Amino acid sequence: MQKGKVSVNTENIFPIIKKFLYTDNEIFLRELISNAVDASQKLKVLSSRSETGEIGDLKIKVAINEEKKTLTISDNGIGMSADEIDKYINQIAFSGAEEFVEKFQDDKENANIIGHFGLGFYSAFMVADKVEIDSLSYREEETAAHWTCEGSTDFKITKGKRKKRGTDIILHINEESKEYLEKYTIKNLLSKYCKFLPISIEFEDEIINQTEPLWKKNPTELKDEDYTAFYSQLYPMSEPPLFWIHLNVDYPFKLTGILYFPKIKKEIDPNRNKIQLYSNQVFVTENVEDIVPEYLMLLHGVIDSPDIPLNVSRSSLQADSNVKKITSHISKKVSDKLKELYKKDEKDFQLKWKNMSLFVKYGMVSDEKFYDRAKNFCLLQSENQDDKGQKFYTIDQYIEHIKAKQTDKDDQVVALYTTDLDAQHSYIEQAKNRGYDVLYMDEIIDNHFVSTLEAKLEKFQMKRVDSDTVDQLINTEDSLEAVLSEEELTKLKEAFSKDLDEEKFVVETKSMTPDDPFVTITRSEFERRMSEMQGMGGMAMFGQMPEKYQLNINANHALSQKLIKAKAPGKKKIVKEALDLAKLSQNLLKGEELSAFVKRQMEKL
Repeated sequence: MQKGKVSVNTENIFPIIKKFLYTDNEIFLRELISNAVDASQKLKVLSSRSETGEIGDLKIKVAINEEKKTLTISDNGIGMSADEIDKYINQIAFSGAEEFVEKFQDDKENANIIGHFGLGFYSAFMVADKVEIDSLSYREEETAAHWTCEGSTDFKITKGKRKKRGTDIILHINEESKEYLEKYTIKNLLSKYCKFLPISIEFEDEIINQTEPLWKKNPTELKDEDYTAFYSQLYPMSEPPLFWIHLNVDYPFKLTGILYFPKIKKEIDPNRNKIQLYSNQVFVTENVEDIVPEYLMLLHGVIDSPDIPLNVSRSSLQADSNVKKITSHISKKVSDKLKELYKKDEKDFQLKWKNMSLFVKYGMVSDEKFYDRAKNFCLLQSENQDDKGQKFYTIDQYIEHIKAKQTDKDDQVVALYTTDLDAQHSYIEQAKNRGYDVLYMDEIIDNHFVSTLEAKLEKFQMKRVDSDTVDQLINTEDSLEAVLSEEELTKLKEAFSKDLDEEKFVVETKSMTPDDPFVTITRSEFERRMSEMQGMGGMAMFGQMPEKYQLNINANHALSQKLIKAKAPGKKKIVKEALDLAKLSQNLLKGEELSAFVKRQMEKL
């Protein structure tokens, strides 16, 4: 059995603080002001317990002295005695000692292990050659103490000059950090990190913060105008939000905040870091992907929780079960709010749907639990209107709406959709003429959303209107017969095959109605989806899929019979015109072919 004391060597602590502990030098101001807030809050607690006299107005002052090259943070909080300075400033609590110090000199990635060692004060040495503390404890029997350190393990504690309770932190700014002697820089940093701190902060005779931010107030006391005004304060140049959620949780973790639903465009914004994370009203970061699910990153607003475990620089999260609980809770609150809005006013929800559908679909694709909650308010938009003028349906409502006419011979309900009303107009019209309904789905997430619906719903399939001929989109037992003989069908197919790239086009004759187009080009649903996923970067490992199309010839169209009977020159002309028109409808007529087509049309005028 061996007993002893752990030897702690802090010789190398300052190089670590200066180079590895914090990623941005500017963090020092947040840390020092946070300490001043803590000192003020502690005094409030003591006062509430009648353990101190009158505390007066608590305030933190920040001052620059350009001549002396100093930046001073002053508070009238709890203060410190010489013994307390020795305890809280000089005795840095490390475990692991030399091995720990040695390890983190070269390992920034794992610096989050420092999380609970309370090194915020020492961030001052990132920007200062010398730091002074002048402090007077709230206890009447104590005298002022003065601490000085020049960035080494040597320090001095002497009698201080302060006459009133509180603490002055005086930073002698080094040459490399002289920008922190500029008023503009300091004001911006205070606005960034401290604008919602609970103790008033004064700089240049101006209070720069709101001590009671909106998210800390009781929702029952707030009006819509309060929420929209706060949103404008957070995002000055943005359009008003659609609606918002006020978060207020006490158990099993503490969480407050406000999440706003902005008007989301069709494209996913690459600059999605619009949710600000606070810890006890101290700004931490806008990088919240470990707290907020990916699909909720499209939202804006504020989250404040003291239970979120941060590393010492507060720039990233440590692994913790509370984070998963918070993430799950936020997701549930969002879906509950959307469900409430849908039930409260369906018409209003429909009007807002186009501005939030991307977010909802993104969530349903990404999170099974969110899918289960959202399927009852996720809307599908029809290009048609029913007898009652309805164009929006929940998923279950839509299946019920189309299943009578759009169930195929395998008992699968087939939903048709378009991604481009203009480019796919002729295909949409053909589907409508058959009495089919067509959904409008033009968002970047829809390719994945369609696949998600098919995976989740039994006996359900989705097809884009131009993925096959109209009679094959929903394959029923009713099929037309061709008026041409097998020999004529072969000749018809051969006439088109001569002028097509066999690696790109497959030619098929189809028995359609005489009113259906003579020639159409389609691309199978499967091939198109795979190609689109490749384009989004999801299948790069498989290489680029070759483009493959199907040329469909309507064997029952009058031009089919005309083509069979035509002589060589006339036959070639019919084929060329029909091919070019079919390619044009799918945006496949380009370059030299397009120029030749335009020239021929002009010559006909």
